[in-house]
Amino acid sequence: MQAEQDDHKSDIELSNGPGGFHPLFSSPDGDVVLGSKERVLFRVHSYTLKTTSGWFRAMYSLPQKSAAASGDVPPDTIYVDEDAPTLEGLLRMVCGLPIPRLDAYDVIEPILHAAEKYDMSGPMSIVRALVVTPPLLSDPLRLYAIACRYGWQDEALMASRYTLTLDLHAPEHRGTLQKLGTDALLSLFQLHRTRRETLRRRLDDPPFVNDGGDTSCSNCGSLVDYHTWRELKYVIIMEMDGRPLGDTVCSPGLLEWPAARACWSAKCINCDRVLYDKTLTMRVIRECIEQLPTTIE
Repeated sequence: MQAEQDDHKSDIELSNGPGGFHPLFSSPDGDVVLGSKERVLFRVHSYTLKTTSGWFRAMYSLPQKSAAASGDVPPDTIYVDEDAPTLEGLLRMVCGLPIPRLDAYDVIEPILHAAEKYDMSGPMSIVRALVVTPPLLSDPLRLYAIACRYGWQDEALMASRYTLTLDLHAPEHRGTLQKLGTDALLSLFQLHRTRRETLRRRLDDPPFVNDGGDTSCSNCGSLVDYHTWRELKYVIIMEMDGRPLGDTVCSPGLLEWPAARACWSAKCINCDRVLYDKTLTMRVIRECIEQLPTTIE
């Protein structure tokens, strides 16, 4: 894979700089020349552009002036706003050439923007198929932003599930969250909050003890202070707030947290009976977490 990346870099380096042709797009058979913002030139066939791009199809439906070569500038040169790597990636896709490595959002986002601008459904479908593969899945929040922008519902649902490992309030996510539309942003925050609050309410229902008032030991009937369970519930909810997936609650959380150890060792001061069934409690908490919603609605 590294060799492929090096070859891709060399394509740019082999072009003759500003005003020079890209080596993959320099055939004299092409009747249209596109120029990147660095003035790297790409010679392609107008037929290819017209059949793969709604933008170019509309442009060529207008009356065209006769093209004549002028100095060193090829006829029909069209300068665009995209840089050379973006234009190269886009043209590789529509011309049937091997595509460059699309394994980083900084690479695919400019290509998507250009494909949207020029109404090229082909490149967008290629990128859409690749965004659900590693390593792009390693940044689910950015994937979610892209999927919502382009209306990719299935990918947005999947990305929302992967974001459950993230704390949306962490400063490093602010920039990506600011790119989201209002509906997409609210849906994501609602998913994270619903998981936390649903579990919070569930931990007050049977078979869990209710620590809101006076309760008695099930063995001897004497009053019991269930403060250790109350403290453990607080720790569980705080963990869900920072990592809504909840996978760290049961392990290592309920095994290693000081609040968990205190809860499992708590006993009735009258009959010395353990107050909480550790195995049952952990199993029910795990089941509660597994039943929580996993994607945006």
